[in-house]
Amino acid sequence: MALSYAALRLSLAIPAALIGGALISQYIFGLYPCEMCMWQRWPHFAAIFFALAASALYQRPLAKYLVIAAALAILISGLIGGFHAGVEYGWWEGLTSCATNITAGDDMLGSIMNAPLVRCDVAPWSLFGISLAGFNFLLSVGGAMIILGLLALSQKDVDNV
Repeated sequence: MALSYAALRLSLAIPAALIGGALISQYIFGLYPCEMCMWQRWPHFAAIFFALAASALYQRPLAKYLVIAAALAILISGLIGGFHAGVEYGWWEGLTSCATNITAGDDMLGSIMNAPLVRCDVAPWSLFGISLAGFNFLLSVGGAMIILGLLALSQKDVDNV
């Protein structure tokens, strides 16, 4: 069994950091997510689950496969982010155009009327011309490739012994 400790740590750190950043941008900076933004979060939550399970089972054969599952979930989120970034840049048409976040409460009509309308085809923030979805694509796909590469290298080291 070859499980790179660095791969295990990255499989938890990457999705946790990206989810943390998404939640900070939403709740502190007021960048409400669109529907496609929410799609990108679900695979990261799955990756966190797989990485925590792998941590609990470290030194057992199943842990390596859980890290692989985490890397694939991170990759899926990145690919969704790449699709979303293409929609934002106008390269292709998205599946949805907008979404809204409402809160349940006593004044449901007021919540609906005052909820911000968030479009999937407009990037609410960018840095160096790269949107948040674009950064998710770059960091997730790159991170997944690094995790899988570290696992492959650790397996090669075991095979050479």
